[in-house]
Amino acid sequence: MEKTEAYQCLGVNDPLPNLIERTNKYLLDLRLAHWITQKQHEILCVKPSEANLARLYYLPKTHKPGTPLRSIVSGLKHPTIKISTYLDQLLRPLFDKIALKTTTTSGFEVMKQVYEWSTNNLCKETLLCTIDVVDLYTMIPQTEGVLAIKKMLDYLELKEIGDLKIESIIRLSRFVMKNNYFLYEGQYYHQIRGGAMGSPLTLTIANCYMFFFERNIVKQITNAGGLYLRYIDDMFIII
Repeated sequence: MEKTEAYQCLGVNDPLPNLIERTNKYLLDLRLAHWITQKQHEILCVKPSEANLARLYYLPKTHKPGTPLRSIVSGLKHPTIKISTYLDQLLRPLFDKIALKTTTTSGFEVMKQVYEWSTNNLCKETLLCTIDVVDLYTMIPQTEGVLAIKKMLDYLELKEIGDLKIESIIRLSRFVMKNNYFLYEGQYYHQIRGGAMGSPLTLTIANCYMFFFERNIVKQITNAGGLYLRYIDDMFIII
């Protein structure tokens, strides 16, 4: 938390009641301005009796020296979780579509593509590289992360998805990214940089941000006959 400087400590003042009120007011304002439908408003609004702030906990990375910890912000009942999940279900299939050639989901798929590439291209000078993005979720600027969603939708020349206008998607995505709060050891925190590890939309935003960040790199590698693959924050390159 100290290294990334992504979290602002709020002390012992519980932000939950205010966050519930602001979330529901924001959704009502969108409904009254016709940015979302009545049905969408009903799906996304928060029931105070069912809402809880996210909790921070750690999972040990037992495969790494010194057993470092991976931070997880679990927000299954966070006031913005419905919005995050709803948007992610709309956006993730679109990202999968545009990034089909440069992303992978398993080590088996990587080995398959490497084998196919190597049959015609492998030589003595071939270099195999792996690259890891440090603290990807917390390092993505919030504004630029949301703009990456806009870039993807423009790239696909979409004006709306289902009954949701592109501008509505951007507004809701921005609200989710700006309102990640959690409790840890009796102290409340606000995430002021990046997205929450436990929020579904964060993964899609991170993937979109990386997709546009890496495009020139991918072009150079593929034009030179190389291979580029990425799984979230891990990259595999052959040149």
